[in-house]
Amino acid sequence: MPTETVPSSDPERERERRNIIAARAAHWAKARRLIALLLALWLATSFCTVFFARDFANLSVFGWPLSFYLAAQGASLIYLAIIGAFAWRMRILDRDFNRMLEGRS
Repeated sequence: MPTETVPSSDPERERERRNIIAARAAHWAKARRLIALLLALWLATSFCTVFFARDFANLSVFGWPLSFYLAAQGASLIYLAIIGAFAWRMRILDRDFNRMLEGRS
């Protein structure tokens, strides 16, 4: 038998619930912004490596064409940097979110 939640008549509890919802919304907005930025960087890296490969073929790095270097090493290093940046920034965002929740009591 499902139980219905009765709206709380306690204004303190209602204010706390609203603060939690606001904190979650702010955290998710920051996380989505970060994800969108890093996905755009990923897309630009993937697209530019392939699109400009012929132009980069004339330049060489350590005897190899730049297009080969970007496809074989450079793009992979950028992807690794994207993952590291995401983990680092999300740790900070999660820590701030937890502080907001702890500060509410």
